[in-house]
Amino acid sequence: MTRALDGIKVLDLTRALSGPFSTMILGDLGAEVIKVEPLSGGDMVRQWGPFDEDISVYYLSANRNKKGVGVDFRSPEGLDLIRQLALQSDIVVENFKVGTMEKMGLGYEALSAQKPGIIMASISGFGSQGPARDWAGFDQIAQGYSGFMSLTGTAESGPMRVGTAIGDLTSGMWAALGVLAAVVQRKTTGRGQHVETSLLASLLGLLSVQGQRYLSLQEVPEPCGNTHPVIAPYGTFETADGPLNLAPATQAMWLKLCSILSLEELAADPRFLTNAERMQNRHALKDLLETSLKRKTRMEWTSIMIEHGIPAGPINTLSDVFNDPQVLACNLVETVMHPVVGPLKQVGLPVRMGAMEGGPSIHSAPPLLGQHTRAVFSEYGFSADEIDRLIERKVIHQAA
Repeated sequence: MTRALDGIKVLDLTRALSGPFSTMILGDLGAEVIKVEPLSGGDMVRQWGPFDEDISVYYLSANRNKKGVGVDFRSPEGLDLIRQLALQSDIVVENFKVGTMEKMGLGYEALSAQKPGIIMASISGFGSQGPARDWAGFDQIAQGYSGFMSLTGTAESGPMRVGTAIGDLTSGMWAALGVLAAVVQRKTTGRGQHVETSLLASLLGLLSVQGQRYLSLQEVPEPCGNTHPVIAPYGTFETADGPLNLAPATQAMWLKLCSILSLEELAADPRFLTNAERMQNRHALKDLLETSLKRKTRMEWTSIMIEHGIPAGPINTLSDVFNDPQVLACNLVETVMHPVVGPLKQVGLPVRMGAMEGGPSIHSAPPLLGQHTRAVFSEYGFSADEIDRLIERKVIHQAA
């Protein structure tokens, strides 16, 4: 089965989440990804729990479809080996602190001078310029700094972080997108380029209408919990057995909702005539709608709403999600064999492409530290004797 990035070589010098997630996307799309880890424990995320058979679940979540190599980053010989691998790669991805690659002699200018076609992607916490350029890139810090947390939660709860490391994940996605654009442009120019993003920039890129409200109207949005910031009614409502998400986003849907709930009088109520009035009186409206919604269960209402063209759905737990017939029908979870864990289920690539139709996006499990060191260095032109010597001197590491 052909994949979109077959033949593209990626040197992955990243750790934690933003960078590994970015290179995993490239690997899912078919690139050959070589994950290089330091010998002192490997990627820091390997130490983060919870664990499955002593393997970090956090690590497992972002490192499939890669070959694992262990190299001593602290030795000049190890850095020279990394340089040699980089110069035989199409793409280098890193998420070190700003300036670290230059200190190691692996900066974009140095590598592109020897290989003009090379593409480098760098992910930092706050960008390579400005007063916060040296701040460490931790997701929750970036969520707060970017204003993202100020939009999440309620007036009672105060600012809340998003339930996943959204800054790490989106910066990884933006980096992968930039890399793909650079690969396309290289076909016409013959030259690579330095692609940069940050957790801060990535989160600002997701502010959407909330950011535009401030830029256009100087409105500072406040957290509004599970209600939509500019549409009413739109959000979470209580039913007989728990919360239901409802999204009657148009005037026609609003009128239909009133009919379904036998609340036709609300359609003529001056407080609720237009979306603007409904937004001003959304708390009173929520209470009125829930008096009717509490007569049936979440799934009963979901079926009725969908039948009448109103978007609706239950709020699932992850147990619900991974046993849901729609998730199963779309083959969103795949299984791959791991050398320690055994059969490993993972959420696959969310993108489907014609050339990959029917085939898995996961073709290899997240590697052990140094699992493919011999094979990779052999593929990159090193002799068996050279590899043995480097292993004996502990410049590189091969897993048992």
